[in-house]
Amino acid sequence: MSVVSEAGRRVEQTVARYFDGPVPERVELPWCVAPLPAWLEDLGLRLAWPIALANLVGTVFGFWYYAGRPLNLEAPLVEGQLGAAPLAAYPLIPDSPVATMFIGLSLVAWRLDWDAEVLHALAFFGCIKLGLWTPFVQLVINGPGGIAAWLYWFLILSHLAMAVEAFLIYRYATLSVPAVGVALAWYGVNDVVDYFVPVLDGPHHTWLRAEFVSGGFDHSVAAHDLAAAWAVVLTFLATFLALATRVEKLKGHDERP
Repeated sequence: MSVVSEAGRRVEQTVARYFDGPVPERVELPWCVAPLPAWLEDLGLRLAWPIALANLVGTVFGFWYYAGRPLNLEAPLVEGQLGAAPLAAYPLIPDSPVATMFIGLSLVAWRLDWDAEVLHALAFFGCIKLGLWTPFVQLVINGPGGIAAWLYWFLILSHLAMAVEAFLIYRYATLSVPAVGVALAWYGVNDVVDYFVPVLDGPHHTWLRAEFVSGGFDHSVAAHDLAAAWAVVLTFLATFLALATRVEKLKGHDERP
């Protein structure tokens, strides 16, 4: 055992004294579908309740972010991107807050032993997709201009943490084919209405600072195409990882004595 793994396991064992709920058995899977060390998986599962709470708080923060309302309670109460869209489009716009809601509720459902396979698949897709889309957009497309440094790096690091959370889900979810199909349909539809077929006064992807040109948003710029391409790639990646995880788990089960 490496020094890092030994130290990590000690941390996990310390946390287990206070969060001693059972964690699912770990099945040895290929690195591509289970890249986290065992001690980190166990630590994350031990801390399911605090992590769920942090994600649900992040959901509230995310809706505030999309509504563009710091502490101003004067009318209108909703501005920003949500304020510029019809109410019916709201489920299609705040992708990251919805993704943190999915993973927060997924962890809660697991801890309460609820049957929520569709929710687990949505959480997996959301964490992979938004956890990797937002850092790409901030680092490659938007850059730090026009946003406070603390918020810029918070967005990047918090979304990368979402991607890490995705690789906890296989321990307690089956990622069944129907559940993956529902998640693919949800995020596939989001890709379409975000970038390709605007509906309800769309497009509905997160406003890109790189698209803000001459006092308005120009969706014909290269930044739009880059964001769209990466979103579609991540939908394919999440689908592959979900189905590959299921196959490898079933294979591992069949190979047990």
